[in-house]
Amino acid sequence: MKKLVYTISILLIACSAFAQDLTDALRYSTYHTSGTARSSAMGNAFGALGGDFTSLGINPAGAAVYRSGEFTITPSFGKISIDGTFRGNMANDSKYNIGLDNIGYVTTFKTGETSESGLVSISFGLGYNKLKSFSMNSLAEGSNANHSLLTYFTENVNSQGISSDNFDPYYELLAWDAYLLNYDEQNKEYFNDITDNGYGQSQRKSIDRRGYINEYVLSVAANFNHKFYVGATLGIQDVYFKENADLYEWDAKSNIPYFNDFNFNTYLKTAGNGFNFKLGAIFKPIDQLRLGVAIHTPTFYKFNDAYDSGMKSSITYDDGVTENYDTYPDKAGVYDYEIETPMRAIFSGAYVIGKSGLISVDYELVDYSSSKIKNGSDGYNFVNENKTIGNAYKTTGNLHIGGEYRLNKNFSLRAGYENFPSVYKSSYLSEKNLNSDSNYSTIAGGFGFRQGSFFFDATYKTVMSSEYSKLYPGAIDMAKYETNQNSAIFTLGYKF
Repeated sequence: MKKLVYTISILLIACSAFAQDLTDALRYSTYHTSGTARSSAMGNAFGALGGDFTSLGINPAGAAVYRSGEFTITPSFGKISIDGTFRGNMANDSKYNIGLDNIGYVTTFKTGETSESGLVSISFGLGYNKLKSFSMNSLAEGSNANHSLLTYFTENVNSQGISSDNFDPYYELLAWDAYLLNYDEQNKEYFNDITDNGYGQSQRKSIDRRGYINEYVLSVAANFNHKFYVGATLGIQDVYFKENADLYEWDAKSNIPYFNDFNFNTYLKTAGNGFNFKLGAIFKPIDQLRLGVAIHTPTFYKFNDAYDSGMKSSITYDDGVTENYDTYPDKAGVYDYEIETPMRAIFSGAYVIGKSGLISVDYELVDYSSSKIKNGSDGYNFVNENKTIGNAYKTTGNLHIGGEYRLNKNFSLRAGYENFPSVYKSSYLSEKNLNSDSNYSTIAGGFGFRQGSFFFDATYKTVMSSEYSKLYPGAIDMAKYETNQNSAIFTLGYKF
């Protein structure tokens, strides 16, 4: 098993490291669906409404609401901007993203020419929705640091009492070979110049991420009496995650003997796939009111990690000569493992206001503490990591609200809101968890135009979120990242 660089002291963070832990479990257990433009505009509150391809991944019974066949395709364009605040300094980085959020096909078969009772119709759906995008760039920078990655390395090897021959080749061995980590023969311990001289260096962390979680859905649903709808969906997830991270520490004030600067680069690429099942029902007690309920099984993922790292340093010796060192592992690492995400329960309600409008609400319950990491390729069982997940995360209720107003038979206006509360417990081992107050929310608005069998939907969506993260394992201070993402989403559709 690759060396676990996480400890209880970094429970509250999301860092770049290669060991599998609670950060990985959360990364692949949280979804922020971006399907059709109509669904996005209405906060993805389609659990009781149906009739939109995104609903097949929310409440499969929504496929039975279709009265005819439909094809949709949804491109998007946006910009994500992140402000990183660290030790009183704010830095910004951003990235433009172009994506394809949805392709969907639904066909409906009526059981009889005039049948309006009993089994009225059966619908089938096939396509995909984007569940999550990982694409972003972030930057955090500060001065007068009171800790260092080298402190973490030094304390780690001293506590283990190991020789340099047994250093982790992706971490401490790099610092050793770059002459950043040294050994004191007299005191029989490792040391580094930054820690020994009281810190004060500057630090910068830059991260470049790419990737996605796409869900391919295969759905079947039945319409009974235009009152009761049931459905089932097989969801197949395709996951890709890539991260390049660079930690740079430098002696801006030239107060630390010998040490000038170092870069620690890490690379992680994760590819995987998984599957789940969804069951749902929609009931219309009266024509105006729709009630929905859906259950999603855990998603059962299999992942493969490819990882690497490198370190560069600059050291000036007593004779005034400056040496630069580049160190890398002998080979990149690989590791296979599995993740089981939480089950989900979605309760929905919608009220239709005549032929002019509607309002819809979905409430999604997820127990993130039930996430599990399993079956490491070297036989590792992740018992301690899963205990930490159970102690760190909690059950949350994600809220989706949407509304639509039809100006006339061809043109509609829409708006929506989503709120995803923090999944972190307020404290762990009596330590306050800053991320317990983190939040992820969206505000969206858009319109839809229908002409004959063709339709066009457009949505403008803003995502706002914040979280705290440490620049490296063991760090004392945390950086605060505030994210603002704006996207334009367009759906082209044809009914047949």
